[in-house]
Amino acid sequence: MTGISLLSGYAKNAVFAYRDRQPVRVEQFLRDVAQLTKVLPARRHIFNLCSDRYHFVVGFCAALLKQQISLLPPNQTPDFIDQLKSRYEDVYCLADDEKRYPALETVFYPAMSATYAATSTLSPPMPVIPAEQVAALVFTSGSTGQPLPNEKTWRSLVRSAAAEIDSLGLHAYPGMAVLGTVPPQHMYGLESSVLMVMQGGFALHAGRPFYPADVLAELAALPRPRCLVTAPIHLRALISHGGAPLPLDLVVCATAPLAPQLAAAAETFFAAPLYEIYGCTEAGQVASRRTVESAEWQAFSGLTLREDGRGAWVAGGHVEHEVMLHDIIELRGDAQFLLHGRTGDLVNIAGKRTSLASLNYHLNSIAGVRDGVFFRPGNEEHASSRLTAFVVAPGIARETLLHALRERIDPAFLPRPLHLVEALPRNATGKLPREALNALCATTEESS
Repeated sequence: MTGISLLSGYAKNAVFAYRDRQPVRVEQFLRDVAQLTKVLPARRHIFNLCSDRYHFVVGFCAALLKQQISLLPPNQTPDFIDQLKSRYEDVYCLADDEKRYPALETVFYPAMSATYAATSTLSPPMPVIPAEQVAALVFTSGSTGQPLPNEKTWRSLVRSAAAEIDSLGLHAYPGMAVLGTVPPQHMYGLESSVLMVMQGGFALHAGRPFYPADVLAELAALPRPRCLVTAPIHLRALISHGGAPLPLDLVVCATAPLAPQLAAAAETFFAAPLYEIYGCTEAGQVASRRTVESAEWQAFSGLTLREDGRGAWVAGGHVEHEVMLHDIIELRGDAQFLLHGRTGDLVNIAGKRTSLASLNYHLNSIAGVRDGVFFRPGNEEHASSRLTAFVVAPGIARETLLHALRERIDPAFLPRPLHLVEALPRNATGKLPREALNALCATTEESS
């Protein structure tokens, strides 16, 4: 059985992370992993809910050393935790806050670094993990139904990180500091704010600042080169914050379609190229594009795409088993394509066809709209043909928005009704789970 190093690309005494604006060296990180390995119980499954990104990575690596599988959830609701407990009876939780989960035995991340560093000055050896070892079960977001687990081997995760580093040209940024606004438990957050760092010799930002001013302040405190890993909803908030432009070296964005106007505004604000990632939990990251330059996606190295009567498929590279993509894709070769929205997003009304992705694009391009979404109420199999829209647009009247939509889309697709709301029920990665939108539908209908 072949093995792959836990970390790659780090020089001696290199910085692995920044915590509280202080550097944590690779040697200290490996000591923390070794000590946590001694603390964790002997189980098969670990539910890593650490919110501090450094704690999460130490926990993830300690689990690898103990041959434990990390369960990476789409949410932390009591109902979902109960589902995990019933499916994986030996699962326990690793947490670093005061919240307790009664259904699970919880191990709290120990305050260990200072005391352990004082008693252990030797540099630990670099761990090697069996390539075929199952490292994680990553769950889908639930945006189209119930979250489903997807098995990821250590080899597939490392290959995915290497493909991202190669495709985005990240070898040009040695030692780059990476701040993520998305959680590491999500597939995109795991790949681009954790694994990319571990396999590229980069330095992760341990925190996960929430407010735009805090995100910008933490970015400004990082040395260059520096990178922001984010989602469209977070990107819009940062640019709309009103602060002074902040120079970065790279911006990476994913989890939802990114409007070209927002991508251009981000490149101006951060004075850096922005690359958008396309992927899914089942396959991981699949392709990238510089959104301001092209609508066409380029598949990551080693991946090929094909079409048949059922849809588009991706295989090769880090995708160990061929995966069908749940999107409408127009192939431009075996590694280039255009993306036209999800297969379940097609809308056919009065003999006219469009997609929810197209409608959302036009809705969010209206001046003054901070956030908006078209939605077909009901479950995925029995969704209504009637379209509803939820819009966050303070100070703008409903009729003004409908008039602007009439100028952009066919009248057959106008939302009936259009609800003005204070915020959309987005999850931590900026996605809108169908259950949350159905609940919002029920709430707005009751109050109208």
